[in-house]
Amino acid sequence: MPKPAPHVSTNRISVKERLRALRNLPAFFKLVWQSGPGLMLGNILLRFLKAAIPFLLLFIGKLIIDKVLQLSHSHDSFAEKSLWELVGLEFGLAILSDALTRAITLMDSLLGDLFANHTSVRIMEHAAKLDLDQFEDAVFYDKMERARQQTVGRTILLSQVMSQVQDLITIAFLSAGLIAFNPWLILLLVIAILPAFLGESYFNDQTYALSRRQTPQRRELDYLRYIGASDETAKEIKMFSLSGFITDRFKVLSQKFYTDSKRIAIKRSLWGTFFALLGSLGYYGAYLFIIQQTVKGSLSIGELTFLAGSFRQLRGLLENILSRFTNVSQGAIYLSDFFEFFGIQPRIHNTNNPRPFPNPIRQGFTFENVGFKYLNSERWANRNLNFTLHPAEKLALVGENSAGKSTLVKLLARLYDPTEGRILLDGHDLKEYDLNELRQHIGVIFQDFLRYQMTFPQNIAAGNIDQQGNEELIKRSANQSMADELAQKLPAGYQQVLGKRFADGVELSGGEWQKVAIARAYMREAQLVILDEPTSALDARAEAQVFERFTELTKGKMAVLISHRFSTVRMADRIIVLEKGSIAEIGSHEELLGKAGRYAELFDLQAMGYQ
Repeated sequence: MPKPAPHVSTNRISVKERLRALRNLPAFFKLVWQSGPGLMLGNILLRFLKAAIPFLLLFIGKLIIDKVLQLSHSHDSFAEKSLWELVGLEFGLAILSDALTRAITLMDSLLGDLFANHTSVRIMEHAAKLDLDQFEDAVFYDKMERARQQTVGRTILLSQVMSQVQDLITIAFLSAGLIAFNPWLILLLVIAILPAFLGESYFNDQTYALSRRQTPQRRELDYLRYIGASDETAKEIKMFSLSGFITDRFKVLSQKFYTDSKRIAIKRSLWGTFFALLGSLGYYGAYLFIIQQTVKGSLSIGELTFLAGSFRQLRGLLENILSRFTNVSQGAIYLSDFFEFFGIQPRIHNTNNPRPFPNPIRQGFTFENVGFKYLNSERWANRNLNFTLHPAEKLALVGENSAGKSTLVKLLARLYDPTEGRILLDGHDLKEYDLNELRQHIGVIFQDFLRYQMTFPQNIAAGNIDQQGNEELIKRSANQSMADELAQKLPAGYQQVLGKRFADGVELSGGEWQKVAIARAYMREAQLVILDEPTSALDARAEAQVFERFTELTKGKMAVLISHRFSTVRMADRIIVLEKGSIAEIGSHEELLGKAGRYAELFDLQAMGYQ
């Protein structure tokens, strides 16, 4: 993988930057080759064959005209037979040329699909390796969005590069005749089309710069398009009459994009017309010169046809090559966005020789002066955390919103690494253990759990996807979370598709979804179970049942609970009260009430709501 190209200015792109961006092409071709080696090899061979056909057609055309003129003056049966053989050969080449064009187009299309699939998988695989806090950074999202855009349509770059090589071979054939006749015609041709090349280069630069500037707004546009017409947002959009607000914002953004693009397109069209006129003047100047030489008798009619045709095709080929160079370098610059994403590396990773994970855990998790703050943030999400989660202990985290509760459990699962301090497991830094093994021993359900638009078993198996075929484990997990009662009421039972996105899907209530999500935590034989607001959508009776069962099922295991309901947290062995990311109090329910501190204040406030 090449190193990401240096940051490209969002204004003018220099020739140096274009040439530097071409260094992305070898890695790009490697990706295309990995996508479909057989198709790519066939594409290359067919294009080389196609490159020779224009010259052969023109040369045979010259021979045909000369034969016709010869036969018009004197009848020769041998010449007549030769004429029809030439016509047949020209016809065969024309058929072959059409077949090759269609085959190349087909291969380009198939390679495009394979490349889009291959690179989409690569992006998903790389994204899975990155850190959670990287996904919470807007700059990262812009890079990932630009990388996604390169998964579709990038094989046009392959087609353009291969077409460059194909056209250069054709030009070599055609130029031989013109150079033998008058090499100055080649120079005239280049001078005539150079302004058009420079103009196209300039306007391609402007288009690229505009595209980069618009990335954040285009993400907003896609978001507005989604929430404006989605089953997940429909009820709130209707209830709060937000449709007008969303569509008005969409109109403002889309109109701005249209206006900016139109301005560049109009200028491009006007200057393009002028540059095309210059090219035509150069072509017809050369054409008149060739005619003049033919009238003088220096050239035959066949040679006139061959040279005029060669000059006309050379003009088109050179224009294509020069303008395509702009497109190729432009595409290579866009590839910088693609490879720049793959240049982003996670900071959380395994050590070379990870320590064996303790089974069972004997001392527990110890936080030593742990602090954490997010990327590009000056505010500490957690600070000065000092406590130990002991084996078989039930620990509850309470505090107001943004007190740092969810961040703490993400540190525990090593979704984040501490900014300062360290976390120990059985006396050793958490970083010394294998990352995947650590997470395999932790069952966690976050408050913003995903509602997968998949079958009932797949939703539960998401907690331990390696066991997706273990029907017994899935049903046991559903039973433990009381989701099995829900399955019995579904039309298709355990095979029911959940959610309304696909045909025959059934939407669940918030509480029902929560039971399904809790079942995921039971899918693992985890030594630590973390539930982040696990019963917020459940009624009081269901909540009591879930936690009664939870207490039974986690005997001998460590558990961390995050909840705003004190009827839940009082079941814990110890309670940590967080305030502005730091520990304000720690102790059992009775101990904290006896201190008459922050916990007691929050407990009394909630109790008043039930009086």
